[in-house]
Parts: sequence; structure tokens; C-alpha cells
Amino acid sequence: MNKFGWRACFLTLFFSGYSKKAPGTIGSLVALLLGLPILIFSANTLFLGAIFVGLIAITQIDKEEEETKRHDSSYIVIDELVGMWLAMAISGLSLVGVILSFIFFRIYDITKPSLIGKIDKEVKGGLGVVADDALAGVLAGLSTLLAINILGFFNIKF
Repeated sequence: MNKFGWRACFLTLFFSGYSKKAPGTIGSLVALLLGLPILIFSANTLFLGAIFVGLIAITQIDKEEEETKRHDSSYIVIDELVGMWLAMAISGLSLVGVILSFIFFRIYDITKPSLIGKIDKEVKGGLGVVADDALAGVLAGLSTLLAINILGFFNIKF
């Protein structure tokens, strides 16, 4: 892959995946910043955008893995965008929601609990790279909603 070509720009999320430290976290932060204006417009649009980007990512990651013979390279962070956008679309537009979505997503993406870890280990190719982050994003969004509702139950408002 040309390190600065269009596919690299896409897979590395505008080259954020080339960060020497915590490329997944940097990519997630870039995804959050890119997704915020879309979320302000419509959570449904953000959700559909995540699906659309995810489908393209699967095909492009497959090509990248075929060329490099490496699975889930650390510089590929487009999957973080899919997960973050799903988390944000589910949790909705609020400062607390966006922050908690980011935190929960990073926790699930790094620790890979339960089915997320199983997908990460057993599903090969672009589908495996994207699917574990997509599931982490869905769980992060649901965890955010749960946390906000629990805090609201105790009359803690933001």
C-alpha cells in the first residue's frame, strides 16, 4: 500500500493510525470529532454512515491484508470509526453521552470481553477487524444509555 495514497488515508483515518502512541485511541478521537457534526444533524444518519463505512472498510482491509500478509495491523483504525459512530448514534447527542461513549468504547475495544474477544480471535479478514469494533461500539452505546439512566434514577443530572 502506498503509505500516503487514498486507501492509506481511509484505513488510517486521515493518517491518525500512524501515531506512534495509542493509534486506536487517537483514531477513536478523530472518529468522535468527525462524527459529532453528523450526530448533531441526525443519529440515524450517523448510524447508517457507520454501516456504510464498515462495509467499505471490510473490502479495503481484505485487500490490505492480502498485500501485507498481516491481520489487523495497528495502523488500520477505520474500524474505530465504525465502533465510535455506532456508540455515539446509540447514546445520542449530549456531552456526557459522547464522553461516556468514548470511554466505554475504548474499554471494550482494548479489553475485548466475551464475544468481542471471540470475534477478534476467530473471525479472519476485514470482517473480523470491523466486527469486533462494531460490537464494542454497540455495547458502548448501550452501556452509556444504561449509565445515564442509572444516574438519572438517582437524580444526578448533567
